[in-house]
Amino acid sequence: MFLEIHDPKAPPRAIGIDLGTTNSIVACISNERPGPIADCTGEVLVPSVVCFDDGGDVIVGTRARMRAALQPKSTVVSVKRFIGRAHDDSETRRLGPYTFVAPAPGEANLVRFDVGREHAVTPIEVSAYILAELRGRAEEELGRIGGAVITVPAYFDDTQRQATKEAAKMAGIEVLRLINEPTAAALAYGLDQKQNGLFAVYDLGGGTFDITVLQLEDGVFQVKSTGGDSQLGGDDMDRLVAETLADDLSLTAELMRTPLVARALLTAARALKHSLTDAESATFVVEEGSVLAGTCVQITRVRFDALVGPLLERTGRACKRALRDAGVTAADLDGIILVGGSTRVPEVRRFVEQIFGRAPFTGIDPDLAVAFGAAIQADLLAGTGNVPEVLLLDVLPLSLGIEVGGGVVDKILPRNTTIPAGARASYTTQEDGQTGFTLHVLQGERELAADCRSLAHFTLKGIPPMAAGLARLEVYFRVDADGILSVRALEVTTGIEQIVEVKPSSGLDDSVVERLLLEAYDRGESDLMKRRVAEASSECERLHRAAVRALRIDGSLLEAGEEVAIGAALDGLAAASGGGDPDAMRRAMEDVDALTKPFAVRRMNRAIGEALAGRTIDDVDAKPDLVQGRG
Repeated sequence: MFLEIHDPKAPPRAIGIDLGTTNSIVACISNERPGPIADCTGEVLVPSVVCFDDGGDVIVGTRARMRAALQPKSTVVSVKRFIGRAHDDSETRRLGPYTFVAPAPGEANLVRFDVGREHAVTPIEVSAYILAELRGRAEEELGRIGGAVITVPAYFDDTQRQATKEAAKMAGIEVLRLINEPTAAALAYGLDQKQNGLFAVYDLGGGTFDITVLQLEDGVFQVKSTGGDSQLGGDDMDRLVAETLADDLSLTAELMRTPLVARALLTAARALKHSLTDAESATFVVEEGSVLAGTCVQITRVRFDALVGPLLERTGRACKRALRDAGVTAADLDGIILVGGSTRVPEVRRFVEQIFGRAPFTGIDPDLAVAFGAAIQADLLAGTGNVPEVLLLDVLPLSLGIEVGGGVVDKILPRNTTIPAGARASYTTQEDGQTGFTLHVLQGERELAADCRSLAHFTLKGIPPMAAGLARLEVYFRVDADGILSVRALEVTTGIEQIVEVKPSSGLDDSVVERLLLEAYDRGESDLMKRRVAEASSECERLHRAAVRALRIDGSLLEAGEEVAIGAALDGLAAASGGGDPDAMRRAMEDVDALTKPFAVRRMNRAIGEALAGRTIDDVDAKPDLVQGRG
């Protein structure tokens, strides 16, 4: 590689970065085409591995991966799977041979790796080292860097997207935009093949899986639906093989938990998986320096295929759901695009062909497609004119809403809404004298808040005390092009407002995203019943409070026998409210309405009489709001 002299007056170059679970890549546009940026040896892949050496050095990439077997606790592998995870998450403990440091009081509940030297690092810091390595490689090749488009799994939630942006900031990189990985791959494919049509992008990487259905038409890339699991990938294949090898070697569970043994088995499992891409069986001898040095392990492709079968079935369910969400069938598709290094596994390609009924397209290197798409988008945002103009229309992976009365979720932005997007909803108070609103922001497809993912809580305070129903709250949701949510709450009568960029304290447990979505379908009928019960119960309570208050204030207007009858109806309403039968609650509310209607008419007549007392017809004509009310 020749030393290139960069013109200091040349404009900065925009780059695309695929921050991957196993490997990361930086790419740029050259001669109107995307290409990877290699190091001095010609290697384009940067292993997403960071070693915190005993001597105080931080080593990134291939050299770090070589140290993983000897320094398993201080070498962080596949850090992307930890981004946004909680420290006390059970899945966190299963992902690698690490020692974790609990958060101090008041600190966010994030993962912190104990890497020795009395030093703990977060996944954000580890990711920043990888991004800094990519930035350095790009600057060596291109000179000044003007910004980057960084790819993320489509199923990354707000926390994980925010964490990615924070890591880039720590690495000294300006983020032009975050773009979903399958959308980036489709962008690379669409401009490379110059084809229009309806496509599915099957993206199986080292730690994440995404499936996206999108329409390509004359430079417009419109996502129709997206799905997946950001805790499913090649790492899970490695773990299954490692557990199988442990059984073959009769290793105890206690020994398996030893960091040196766990890392040695995972390294062997990955090497065997790679060998089985081209061979029917593979053998691996654990290298010197490992606690299992000299151990010979073997596995056949038939056995490997059987091990990974359940993982592929999980991807298949997500594929079928994405097709259903898009309103299409596999036969409607014009092609299948494979993305991610794990799609090199022969059984994966066979499975994809079986699911979609056709052989997938393999013309673009699955390791490079995402980075190429990011480079194209970066060039477009930089406005250099090196690539044809395109329009990207992505979607939300999961619905966003807030909790309302009875613990019910009111979905403000439904799943698969095209982003950037905004929406608003109006609410009012349920209690007399209420001086604030507590907003609970949620993500998910279930009907009740308890079954959805909690994103944030915040309170709008300072509202003057008013009667129930008079205060009016407008809630605005806005999701930007990076998929990050901000919420604005405004009390209309006072103008009091609060704007919050949602930053949850820990990441969405995406290993259960598929389960949550399946439950949303499988339990749809029972969820709707729960919602009906919750809404009816809340309405019963509101009606009961209003009626009791009216009887207390204007009880003198009751006629003979009404107090006893209404009291009995209210007792029946209270009983129905706790009975769990929404139809019974409706009937009880209708009984109360019927019995209190004459009483309500007399109350209204008296209120009007008091308002008109001492006024002339001319006064009423001049101020009609005296009898009509406002708002």
